[in-house]
Amino acid sequence: LPDSTWKMYLDRRSILLTFLHTNLSLHFLRHHHKRVELLKKSSFYIEILPRHLALGDQSHPMHPINMFQHVDPWRFQRMKTVGATQTKIQLLLLEDLLQQLGRGREELLCCLKTCDVLTFLSRWDWIQQRLSDLSKMLDSFLGALVPGKLHLKHRLVPDARAAQIPRIRLVLSTKMPVMFDRNESVASEDRATLRWLSASKQEQSEQYELSFRLLELGLQKERGHGGTLTITSNGCEIQNLQPGREYHFTIRRAETYTLVYEPWHDSITLKTGPSLDQDT
Repeated sequence: LPDSTWKMYLDRRSILLTFLHTNLSLHFLRHHHKRVELLKKSSFYIEILPRHLALGDQSHPMHPINMFQHVDPWRFQRMKTVGATQTKIQLLLLEDLLQQLGRGREELLCCLKTCDVLTFLSRWDWIQQRLSDLSKMLDSFLGALVPGKLHLKHRLVPDARAAQIPRIRLVLSTKMPVMFDRNESVASEDRATLRWLSASKQEQSEQYELSFRLLELGLQKERGHGGTLTITSNGCEIQNLQPGREYHFTIRRAETYTLVYEPWHDSITLKTGPSLDQDT
């Protein structure tokens, strides 16, 4: 091969390798796969903000929660349905883009490994086009990772009140899933101690719903041996359980007025210890 051809091959191969090792590395794909899986388990909420106020900015004298007293409840419920639909589409889009990025990376790696010098150079126009397409796809993926604003199709504030408040906008916000602490959640003879945590910033007044039920119901009198508790902490103890039996526990955030989509909740199964009388 002429030196010029070899140099061109090395230069173009370097461009492709740099893209695969930086923009579209295996570490990047694995990291964002975990991130998307976490988003699929997260809770999504609507926030109402004055149009000029940045998301999360609490310095404005009108706290976002006060905006709800001005909003038409029926129209707000319709926007919650729009928010849920938008969230589902966004999660599906993220999964699809991640799969396409993975396939694109495999295609380019295969080209690197199997093509000889002349074949690689002859396919360079195709490689450049794939690099361009994958770069745009990357931008779309990273942009879709952050929940966006909701497009208002209906006036949420009745005309009579509209002059009293600033123009508003709706945005979707996310809270990371609540998960049981597997190390701290244990059962003894007649009780279970449950602990849970979340990666989201803890709100002082946040409430959780803990549900439990006895598995493999036996006698008729055991039916209904379960329930749901509302708890304002990150743990609790449930007493008066049947010894030597399995219980199924689930944890989720308590539903609020602004919740639009919560597709998942964590669960754990614990078995109580045998009765002390049986041991004796």
